[in-house]
Order: sequence, then structure tokens, then C-alpha cells
Amino acid sequence: MTNAALIVAAGRGSRMMRDMPKQYLMLGGRAVLWHTVQAFLASEQINLLRVVIHPDDRGLYDSAVAGIGDARLRDPVSGGASRAASVRLGLEALQDESPAHVLIHDAARPFCTAGLIAAVLEPLAEVEGAFAALPVVDALWKADGTNAITPVTRDGLWRAQTPQAFRYDAILAAHAKGDADATDDVAIARSAGLTVRVVEGAEENFKITLPRDLERAEQMLLTCQPIVPR
Repeated sequence: MTNAALIVAAGRGSRMMRDMPKQYLMLGGRAVLWHTVQAFLASEQINLLRVVIHPDDRGLYDSAVAGIGDARLRDPVSGGASRAASVRLGLEALQDESPAHVLIHDAARPFCTAGLIAAVLEPLAEVEGAFAALPVVDALWKADGTNAITPVTRDGLWRAQTPQAFRYDAILAAHAKGDADATDDVAIARSAGLTVRVVEGAEENFKITLPRDLERAEQMLLTCQPIVPR
């Protein structure tokens, strides 16, 4: 049974306030994207991997993945005007491979583990989708500007992460008729009526969005086992 990974790296990452997209910034001497790709290639359950890139970023991409000799890493795919459009184009590029499952993951989450990949794949034997998420544990308040108005119950609330895993045919069909402005693939899957299971993620699987996140990632590398390129 073939499992494909689709790494979404077409965004601009404007909140990082740097002169290049955050997925190409250096982290421990390598691009953030290099770490993300290697994290998925470290899983024996991944049979092929494609990265969705911005059409202007081919040079940055080639530099980022230089030295990765794993044949499972296929040529990149050009993305679209939105995240949902980029994912749809990436899914369509996998059609010749006809994978059973696909894991969709943010390029700026470089600390995904093989264990988490296995955890989101497992429910696909029973349901169409599964995704990593963390339960909300802090008190929640609705505010009007800077003033607290009313508490909001946190019961049943989860903070979504990636990877988000799906039966390939089901998510491809959902994206074909889905909302181009959807913020993640679970939203598109649910709008198509797919059943999606929540799998507990990991705090370490955070998304690099702001400069302080890159600093946190640098500190994490000091305590993590280095990834050895193939």
C-alpha cells in the first residue's frame, strides 16, 4: 500500500519579516525545508514525496534539497494562488502514482516524527482522514478589543497541526469541488462529508511562523538527534 507525502512550501511567510520565504531560511546550517523533507524520508512508511513550491522558488528549492539522494523525493510541483489551490495541484501531480494514502504537511513544521506519521496513518483503515492536533488546555475568553467579555468553553477544542492524512482518492475528489479559500485540508474534507479523526500531536511539531519560532527551532536542534542525509 503506497503512502505519499505532500509538503506544502508555496507560501510567502510574510510574518517572518525576512527577505525570503521561511521554508528556505537556515536552521542549523540547512534550510528549514531540508529538515522537513528529511523528517518524512526518515519514515519507512513513506513511499514517495513531492514538495509544492512557488513558481518563482525553483532555485531556492534546488539549493534547499541539494544532497538528498533518496529516490522517493520526486520533482517539485508549482503551487497556486492559495494554500488550497497549491494542495489541489500537488494532489493532481500524484495521480500517475495512484497512492492509497497521502499525508499533507506544512513545510515550516520541521520536527514531525516517524511516530506521528504512523499515528495519523493508522485510522485510515477505518475512516477517510486523520490529523494531528493538540487539545486546548488554557482558559479561553472572547474579547472586545482589549477588554474581556465572556469565557468560551474549551471542551472539545483542538489546535490543528499537520500532517493531515487522507485516503488519496477521497481527498482528491474533495479538493476538486472544495473551497479555494479553506485554511486547511480537514476543512475541505469535512465540507465533502468525509469522516476525519483527531490524533494527538506534539508540542515539538510546531510551525515556524515568527522570528522567535526560528530561535526556538535552533534551540531544539541542540537537543535533537541530527538527521543524516541519505
